[in-house]
Amino acid sequence: MMTWTDITRMTRAGVVAGFILGGSVLAAESGDWPQFRGADQSGISKETEWNPQALSAGPKVLWKADVGAGYSVVSFKGDSVFTMGKHTNSDTVMALSLKTGGMLWQHTYACRGGSYAGPRATPATDGSAVYSLSREGHLLCLDAKTGAVKWEKQIMKEFGAENLKWGFSGSPVIQGDKLLINAAEHGIALDRNTGAKIWASPAGTGGYASPVVFNNGKVDCLAIFSQNALKVVELETGKKLGELPWETSYNVNAADPIVKDGLIFISSGYNKGCALLDARGDSLRQVWVNKGMRNQFSSSVLINGYLYGIDGNAGDGSLKCLEFASGQEKWSEKIGFGALTAVGEHLVAINERGDMFVIKASPSKYELVSSSKQVLDKTCWTSPVMCRGIVICRNEKGSLVALDFRK
Repeated sequence: MMTWTDITRMTRAGVVAGFILGGSVLAAESGDWPQFRGADQSGISKETEWNPQALSAGPKVLWKADVGAGYSVVSFKGDSVFTMGKHTNSDTVMALSLKTGGMLWQHTYACRGGSYAGPRATPATDGSAVYSLSREGHLLCLDAKTGAVKWEKQIMKEFGAENLKWGFSGSPVIQGDKLLINAAEHGIALDRNTGAKIWASPAGTGGYASPVVFNNGKVDCLAIFSQNALKVVELETGKKLGELPWETSYNVNAADPIVKDGLIFISSGYNKGCALLDARGDSLRQVWVNKGMRNQFSSSVLINGYLYGIDGNAGDGSLKCLEFASGQEKWSEKIGFGALTAVGEHLVAINERGDMFVIKASPSKYELVSSSKQVLDKTCWTSPVMCRGIVICRNEKGSLVALDFRK
C-alpha cells in the first residue's frame, strides 16, 4: 500500500493524489452563496427559479454600484451582498443591498495597491460575521450587520506568511468553527469566533488558490495548491500528509482543485495543463495528464462527469469541455478569456471584454442558450454569481452590476 511518505518522494513524472470530497462546508439557505465557489466549493449554484434565455432580449440591469478596483467575487446571505474593492491607498470591505445595490455598511483600512490594484480574495460569511483577506495579508472578522471589527490579524507579521508576487489571493474558507487560509508553508487554521490560532504551518509562501476541504476516507483534509506543489494537510492538526510538485511559470497555481469520488483534478495556465489521479483502493494510479485544460484564474466546474472551463491565458481563451474520467476533449469554443460559474446544468460565463454567455452544459456540443455583448466594460476576470435569480458580476475597475434572470 502506498503511503504519504511514498508520495512525497515521487518525481514530477509521478501521480497526483486524489481524495473523496466531504459534505457541505457551510449550511446555506436556499439561494445563499456564503463563500467563494459556494457553500460546497463546487462553483455550481443549485438554483432552479431562473430563466437561462434572459439575455436574448438584452440584459435587464437591476442596479449598478461602484465598489472600487479589484477582483473580489461576491458572497451573499439573506439580502446582503458582500465584496471588496480599492480606492487610492485603502481597501474597503462592504455590504450592499441585494434589492437596490445601496451601501449597507463599509469598513476601510490602509492597504497598498500594487500591480493589478485591489483585493483578489472573496469575503466569506456565516451570517453573523464576514471574513476577508487583503492582498497584503490583512485578515478581518467583521460583524455582518454593522461592519464593526470583531477581530483582526496581519498574517505576515503573526505567522510568517510570505506574500506572493501578485498578493494573497486565496479566499477564506469556513469549516465548522475553523477559518482556513492558504498562506505560510501549507495553510493556517484559526478559530473563526475569536481569531485564536488552532494551527499554523511553518513560515513560508502559500499559493493563490483557496483551500479545498475533503475527506480521504480516514480523516478530514485540506487540498492546498501552493506556488509549486499540491499539498495535503490534516484538517484538525495541520499536519502535512504529503505533497506533489506542480511547477508553473511565474509560480501561479490559482484555480481551486476539484475533488470527486476519490479523484482530484488540478489545472494551471501558462501552458502547464491539468492532471487527474485515482486514489481509490490501496494504490495510487495516474489516470491522465495533458494540456487540454489550462485554467489561469477561473476554476472549472464538474457536471455529470464532464469538466467545463476556460482554457488559456489573459488575452486569448476558449471554453472547453473535457471528460473527467479520460481527459478527452469533447468540444472547444473560442469565446475569449474570462471566467464562469454554473447554475444547475447551465454555464454562465463572461469574457474579459464583458460579453456574457449562457451555455447548456452538454458534452455533445457547444450549445449557446442566450448571450449579450458588453454587460460590463472590460476588463472582466471575475466569475459571475447567481443570487436568487439575479446574476452579479464585476470588472477590475469596480463596476458591479446586477442582472435580472428571474422567471
